[in-house]
Amino acid sequence: MMEAKAEPWLRGTHSEVPAVVRAVLHALELAGEDLDRWCSGLTDSEVNRSIGGNAPVSFHLRHIAGSLDRLLTYAEGRQLNDEQLQTMKSENAPGATLSACLASLHAALQRSMDRVRAFSSADLEAPRSVGRKALPTTAGGLLVHVADHTQRHVGQAITTAKFVMDERASHPAR
Repeated sequence: MMEAKAEPWLRGTHSEVPAVVRAVLHALELAGEDLDRWCSGLTDSEVNRSIGGNAPVSFHLRHIAGSLDRLLTYAEGRQLNDEQLQTMKSENAPGATLSACLASLHAALQRSMDRVRAFSSADLEAPRSVGRKALPTTAGGLLVHVADHTQRHVGQAITTAKFVMDERASHPAR
């Protein structure tokens, strides 16, 4: 029997970066691994299927990619640009392909990990603001939110994928 691979946080990786940064890197690695495991077997039709009025897997994959960029922009002390706002508006567009969604997701995860690595312990308490209302937080608070927001959408994508796969098994002609 093949032994299960340890989750990223138990692999002893990224020890050269501060603990908060390391935890975010591990969360992003886990996101990519979990989404590959649970979503890569879906068809293009299934990745766009909404079950019970919930957002399709394609939305979650696109939203993770886009939100990583937006949240890290705030963490870096900048405001969103027009392209980022347009991307946000298109995250639920119909007609996504699984291959395009996963390729975009993995590219976003890699870019985000590079951006996260740039933070030092000294940066984490730096004041930051979010959105038009300039809601107060810190760079560290945003990094933690990068991890928890990503994992929230990973869970929703996986749950939706499981429902879609169950529907496939129950109605094979679909």
